[in-house]
Amino acid sequence: MLFLVACGSEQAAGRGGAEENSPGQSGQSSRPGPSSGATSGQSAGGSAVPGADKLAGCPTVESKPPVSNGLPDISLPCLGAGPDIRLADLRGPLVINIWAQWCGPCRDEAPYLAALAKSGKVTMLGIDYDDPRPELAVKFAADEGLTYPHLVDQDKAIQKALKVGGPPLTAFIDPSGTIAYVHRGVLTSEHQLNQLVKDKLGITP
Repeated sequence: MLFLVACGSEQAAGRGGAEENSPGQSGQSSRPGPSSGATSGQSAGGSAVPGADKLAGCPTVESKPPVSNGLPDISLPCLGAGPDIRLADLRGPLVINIWAQWCGPCRDEAPYLAALAKSGKVTMLGIDYDDPRPELAVKFAADEGLTYPHLVDQDKAIQKALKVGGPPLTAFIDPSGTIAYVHRGVLTSEHQLNQLVKDKLGITP
């Protein structure tokens, strides 16, 4: 499973199309520019970023056809070790969290994501979004206990498909691969996240 979170409003994506709720206030912090010493963090065998071995490696995912109202047909590299992952191949129950180490609200909601990951009830995936400092991203994920697999989207490749205004954003993917729901903006409590998992994926954490 995979987990996604982004700053902004909430959107429900049904099989017949997306139904958008009223947009919320963006909790996005200003993004710093890349430092002169920043690197992509990626190598042929995974990540060259120090500390990336503390994160779970990205799994090899069986190729599947894209589904209607599913994740975009985009491949992203792994922040830790492991192969690139094609998002259209992913199936749930999965929670995808979109985040960045420079995003203050992402830090606020991190404990709730870590607690859900520890429950083992759903598969989780993170996407480090529009982030020029992979070494700080690895440190953030490790420090906050977000040790599930994470992908890297420095070029905002998923922005259009998922209507990402900025991190955090959390997407809930059902077993068929359909995006059951997208929560835009910061998660405010563990209870809220658990209730979304129950309501959108039918799983009680």
